[in-house]
Amino acid sequence: MALANWWVVLIAVAVIVIAIGTGLLIGLQRGAQHESAPSAPIARAERLRGLPSFRRAVQRRTAALAGVIALGVIATVIGGVVAARPMSSQTIQPVNTSRDIMLCLDVSGSMSDVDVEVLTVFEELLDGFEGERIGLTIFNSSPVQVFPLTDDYEFIRTHLESIRSSFDYMEEIPEHWVGTLNGPGASLIGDGLASCAMRFDHQDDERSRSIILATDNELAGASIVSLEEAASYAASAGVRVFALNPVQGVNTEISDELVAAAQATGGEAYGLRDTTTVADIIADVQEQDATELRGQAQVVWTDTPNVWIAVLFVLALGFIVLMWRVRL
Repeated sequence: MALANWWVVLIAVAVIVIAIGTGLLIGLQRGAQHESAPSAPIARAERLRGLPSFRRAVQRRTAALAGVIALGVIATVIGGVVAARPMSSQTIQPVNTSRDIMLCLDVSGSMSDVDVEVLTVFEELLDGFEGERIGLTIFNSSPVQVFPLTDDYEFIRTHLESIRSSFDYMEEIPEHWVGTLNGPGASLIGDGLASCAMRFDHQDDERSRSIILATDNELAGASIVSLEEAASYAASAGVRVFALNPVQGVNTEISDELVAAAQATGGEAYGLRDTTTVADIIADVQEQDATELRGQAQVVWTDTPNVWIAVLFVLALGFIVLMWRVRL
């Protein structure tokens, strides 16, 4: 047990010392006054004091007075302990049973007209998940992590809305440009997908990991990693890729390449505007078993005054009963 405000007990002890000292001082003063004042003469008073019943009465009263003092002292100390907030500690290790999902968004010029729609789909996906850890990485010629994996959905919504508003170009440098233009070329899909696949933590744990990749797969420039190589890396890391293609069926060759990459990881490609896309992705992600993720051990302190309050109640009741018995 620990006390949050241990100094309150010292105050209680000080109150007891002051009360006892004051009582002794008053008792000595009254004793001196009684000795100096003339007393009424009573014949054979010593015989009265020698009676067994008288002695028992005196002993009972003395014991009762001693009990009153003892109960008062103990009750004051216990009251000080209650006021000092007794606390107990417990070491817990949070366990989060969930899946990991990285949202991977192509913010190149060719995607500018549809990225707001993609973000709307991301928000709809968020409504369908419960407890999953979700992160967001955006890319153009270079990738940038907007936020890491987290299960704080309010935080996620705030950042999705912030990225969405940046496409209005109300600022000189919109948010989705910051850090995504640090290299030659544009829409480097392979580099973006590889970067998203590398954003997962707890690599030694067997977990459900998915990437939701939104891109039109219109590469402009030479990427370090090709889309096929990035998909192969994701598959080797146990990450499934679900592609959102805004031009599904328009450019067959590009679409087929994106479909092949997603399917190589055990995932699938979907048309952005298909009516069942959101439901299909949620179902595909949730068909994988959620696994436990143990957080860092934490020491939690909680107030535990119940026992002390019960003891204080019993002492106070006993104090009142004794006070009534001795007619104080």
